[in-house]
Order: sequence, then structure tokens, then C-alpha cells
Amino acid sequence: MTPIWFRYIRYPMTDLDIAQQVQMQHINSIAAKLNIAQDDLEQYGKYKAKLPLNLIDEEKIVKSNLILVTALTPTPAGEGKTTVSIGLNEGLNKIGKKSVVVLREPSLGPVFGIKGGAAGGGHSQVVPMEDINLHFTGDFAAIEKANNLLSALIDNNLQSKTRSLGIDPRTIIWKRVIDMNDRALRDITIGLGGTGNGIPRQDGFNITAASEVMAILCMAKDIDDLKEKLGNIFVGYTFDRKPVYARDLNAENAMTLLLKDAIKPNLVQTLEHNPAIIHGGPFANIAQGTNTIIATKMGMSLADYTVTEAGFGADLGAEKFLDIKCGYAGLKPKAVVIVATIRALRHHGGSPKEEYNDANLDRVKAGFANLEKHIENMGKFGLQRVVAINNFHTDSQEEIDWLIEKCESIGVKAVLSKGWAEGGNGTAELAKAVVEEVESGKSNFTKLYDWDASVKDKIETIAKEIYGADGVDYAAKADRGLRTIAKLGLDHLPICMAKTQKSFSDNDKLTGRPTGFRITVREFEIAAGAGFLIPILGNMMRMPGLPAVPASEGMDIDNDGVITGLS
Repeated sequence: MTPIWFRYIRYPMTDLDIAQQVQMQHINSIAAKLNIAQDDLEQYGKYKAKLPLNLIDEEKIVKSNLILVTALTPTPAGEGKTTVSIGLNEGLNKIGKKSVVVLREPSLGPVFGIKGGAAGGGHSQVVPMEDINLHFTGDFAAIEKANNLLSALIDNNLQSKTRSLGIDPRTIIWKRVIDMNDRALRDITIGLGGTGNGIPRQDGFNITAASEVMAILCMAKDIDDLKEKLGNIFVGYTFDRKPVYARDLNAENAMTLLLKDAIKPNLVQTLEHNPAIIHGGPFANIAQGTNTIIATKMGMSLADYTVTEAGFGADLGAEKFLDIKCGYAGLKPKAVVIVATIRALRHHGGSPKEEYNDANLDRVKAGFANLEKHIENMGKFGLQRVVAINNFHTDSQEEIDWLIEKCESIGVKAVLSKGWAEGGNGTAELAKAVVEEVESGKSNFTKLYDWDASVKDKIETIAKEIYGADGVDYAAKADRGLRTIAKLGLDHLPICMAKTQKSFSDNDKLTGRPTGFRITVREFEIAAGAGFLIPILGNMMRMPGLPAVPASEGMDIDNDGVITGLS
């Protein structure tokens, strides 16, 4: 076996190097910090365990402090929300608070693509990092199988001569899923090869993170609620225009069986051996982008502070967390942390990619407009805000000082977060700032819009208030979708926008804080089971592709099981 000292002579160490250097504690020890008995754990080896749903305590939830971590509009590499979330949790525990971090599970698509995993970075990570970023406890596989079981049942019913529901293949909206970036599967034809192979029809794949089954798992309260939501999945229409749901195919019970373990949150640890709960993994640009209601409530039942994050910028994950998840779960965050980086401000200030790491105060000043809009937006929800400056070695002191002073001038505290380099020691000041805002009692959370408003009014509210758009246009296909939504009686559902993460607008070229633009709803996807409507804006797709040089090309494993190249 390769000597451990040899593996760490490279400098600088990668995230994987740092994670592999840490001696993990047995999961029993981590559970004990949350007063969880060993008998309550369903262990997956020494360092992972599933938690039973009976640990959720609604009375404790009311008394707990929920902290949401979001960010400004990110660069393609991301600005470190997960790293800051984990670091903040370390910092809270460092200053004597009983805190747990609740995160989403990584998807293999970004892991093998360009963005990497979702286990944090540097000295603010959750471990075992390799397991978390790969198959973990099999939740994604279970979601994939449940999704594709419904697909198989649909096509089997089309083929049946005795039990056919008369589904019109042209109206089927349900797609298969796979947890991989595979653009070749976006639009396919199935059922070819003769009568024994099914009915030929157009189909396609979404990535598993965008599956409605993933969304349902994230929105479900328990097994019975999960089963009901799965049964409410809208499939399509019969030839005589009657709506068909998963329950009409008797699918929900078997789908629930496949999810019986996936519904239970996963307990792991941080590098400083603090508890972390990881569960669910939707993307915030094409789905609701938050972990499960069950996991968040689990964290709030077991700790005094619960730190959680929502994907991409606050215009995506945070808005959906607050308007959708909190609406269904009855949650009220006590504060929101907005992650900013100097490099992202340079980007929004006009710096080309090759100059992201070059100090430029003028670019930072120009790019602040993007961060300022996110700060304003979070204030519309009645939340106290703290800006966490995720520190990079390329940041100049001049840029940092200016940003802190600028935030102070608009009444928001900005704190340098050094969690990547220093772990909890580098985030103690951030933790103190967050606790101060929580204890101020000034947050008075409210949703942005009334769910009972019309679909167009809800979309327009998000577009104008959160994005800064002048208005909303609808393609012909979207207009047809609105009529379908009305006929199905789903007008009352909240809105889950599918939009580029690169801009407030639906045009990824419009960086900073764009003005004078309108957004276009291309079409709708209906997530009746999950309980929301998905307007598809611009050119968004729910099956990403791989980059020219996928991250997978740099990965390897040796005979001793030592993994390299994972991030």
C-alpha cells in the first residue's frame, strides 16, 4: 500500500487529499453528539448511517434556528455555498452552539462533468468524501428505479390488450431518467423492432436530479405522504382526453417500496467530526434545488442550529426554498447567509474568464450590483442577512475591505469566511455574526406570493421582484400548457422556475444586474405529485451534456482502493 506520507507531499493538497488525511470517527460517535441511540442507526459501514423518521420532533423544530445559505449569481465553477455551509456549521460548533449541517446529495453528472461533487472543499468538507460523491447509500439509484418503473408500467399498459387505459402515446409527458450527463438521451424513439417490443413513440431522459420522483422525495413528510404524492404524478391523457395519473396504473405502492430506504436521511460527519445530514439532490436551475423536508426537520429536531443550503444563486434555490419548501413544510428561517466571492464580483463587473483571479477593484465595484440585488431580494422575504465572503488567495485586501464597507453602507454585515483554508477556526466570526442576527429576533419570514394567485400572476411576481424583469412573454406551447394546467385544476400550485443559473434573466450572457429585459416561458412541465408547476425559460434543458474534457478523464483508483482525481 502506498505510504500515507507519500500521498501528501504534493502541494497544494487537493480536496480529496485533505479528506483522505483525516481519521474519521465511527458513526456511532457522531450520532452520540446528537443524542441518537446506536439502535436507531441503520449503518452503512463504519462512517455512514440512515436515520429513522421517528426522530423528527415537531415541538423541537419550533424552538430550533434554521439558517439558509445561498449565494450571488455564480461563475461556472460555483462560489462555494456548500463549503461555506459546512464551514459555518464548524464555526457554530466551535463557538459552543449545537449545530448540524443539512445538505443535498451530489449527482454523478456534475461529478464526472465539470462542476465536481457536493461535499464541500478544503478544510470544510463532509466525509467519507469519495462515497458521498459516488454511490453513497444508493438513494439516487432508488429514485432512478422508481421513476423508470413508472415508465415501464406506462409502456406496458400501451401494449396491453386486456387492461389498456387507452393512453394516447402522443400526450405522455413522463420521461425516463439516468444519473449521468448524456445529451444523446434527450430525445429518443422507443418501441422499435416489431410488435413484441412495445408501441413506437417519442421519449427522452432527464437527469435523475430533475426527476419528479426526486422532487416528491424532497417534499414528502412520511411514507404515506410519499405514496400519495407518487400516485398524483400526471402521466398524460387517454384518447378521449381523460387525465391519467400514476395511481391509475397502480404504480404508487411499488414505487414506494423502491424508496423505502431512500426516504431516510443519511448521517455522516464533517472533517472536524461534527454531524452532517445529507439527503436528496435536485438542481436549483431545473428543479427545486433543496434537500428534503424530512432531512431539514431531522436536523432541527436534533440540534439548536441547522445550517442548510439551496442551489445556485438566491434567484433560484433560495427563492424556491422560501416559496415552495417552507410553504409546504411550515418552516421559518431565522437568517440567510449570502455567499459572495471577489472573483464572482469581478466576473459580473466585466472581467473575462482569464482575469477572474486578477485583482481589479473597479471590476469588483461594478459587479457589486449583482450581489446587491440578491441582498435586496432576500430582504423581501423578511429575513436578516449576512454576507459571507468566501476567501480565495487571489483576493486583494483592498477588494475585501471595500466590499465589507460597501455592505455596511447598505445595512448588511459582511464577514470574511476562511473555512476552506482553516475550517471552523476560519468561520468563527461568521458564526458569531449569524448568531447575532438570529438572536436579534428581527426576521419575520413571509412568502413572496400567494399560491392562490393566477399562474401568470405568480410567474410575473417572481420575474419582476426577483429577476428585475419588465415582464413575461409566453410561447404558443406555454399557452397550451396554461390551458392544460387550468383543466387539471392545478392553478393553485407554487411555481418552480427552470432558468439559467448564470443570469437574473433567461439569457446567460446578461451578467451583473441586467435591466430592460423580459423573460420568455417556452413551455410548462407539470409536477402534480411534487406539488408545483415548472415553467421552462429560454433554452433550459433537464438533461445536461458533458464538457469537452470531462472531469472523469482525470480520475483513477489503484489496487489499494486509493482514489485520485475526484473533486
